[in-house]
Amino acid sequence: MPGGPVERMVQEIATQNPAMSRREINAMVEQRLSIDPDETLTEAYISYMSGLARGDLGESTFYSDSVAEIIIQSLPWTAFVMSISILGMFILGIGLGALMAYKEGSTFDVGSSVVAIFLSSVPYYIAAIALIYVLALEWSVFPLSGRYARDVTPGFSLEFMASALYHATLPAASFIITAWGGFALGMRGNSIQVLGQDYIRVARLRGLSDRRIALRYVGRNAILPMWTSFLIIIGFMFGASIILEEIFSYRGIGFYMFDSIDRRDYPVMMGTFLVITVSVVISVLIADLTYGKIDPRVSEGGKDESY
Repeated sequence: MPGGPVERMVQEIATQNPAMSRREINAMVEQRLSIDPDETLTEAYISYMSGLARGDLGESTFYSDSVAEIIIQSLPWTAFVMSISILGMFILGIGLGALMAYKEGSTFDVGSSVVAIFLSSVPYYIAAIALIYVLALEWSVFPLSGRYARDVTPGFSLEFMASALYHATLPAASFIITAWGGFALGMRGNSIQVLGQDYIRVARLRGLSDRRIALRYVGRNAILPMWTSFLIIIGFMFGASIILEEIFSYRGIGFYMFDSIDRRDYPVMMGTFLVITVSVVISVLIADLTYGKIDPRVSEGGKDESY
């Protein structure tokens, strides 16, 4: 993208003060941004990486705050929406997926599968716009934007937590509506596969109740392969928050990244992108390192056994 914080500020100062020399303009830019406009790309890169090694992400060129402070203030709000979303889509998807497997071939199974496939193909931002139009504009059930009501004082009070949850409902619902189908279809396929195993037939011949078979044998073994998807979607949602938080004007880390792109605020852009990238890498790494321990069948070479 053309332009940058230095070029923009140089142009602004030159326009407002046409009599100033280039040296004077550069000195003013360097003082405001703590950046030397005459640095080469290599020098600027070394300077940035040196600061990053010290934990210094730089200063925002628009908000006049440190990037670390902006991230510290905004990241908990993104994590809050993500926690609600992941919990909702996981519980809904796993529960319906298991029920679909037990009623395989029924009207409920076919209908739920069609709905799950359809909703999984709908982009989350389309769902967000539809929810805003229906529930916020037409029915005025939920707020259009914000993290909490303006007349509520932030703090560990029931009023504040209720307001924060109320404002996070639509962003979280956008994720849940479009993502539960993937979990449901995955759980359905895993459960059907487990139901056909010999140890399930043996359990039934032993006279074990359907509830015990469902929870202790089918559910426990069918849910294990979902662990990887569960962690990977965390990384996906960090990236998806960029568009979603802009739609709802929800000031999380995604909102500030989108805003920094528009304002050419490179330090904030780089800092938020770094956090999102690290989150994705850590999620995938945890999934790779722990899956063999969560599901011993993987470390045993895929033996068809129940643990």
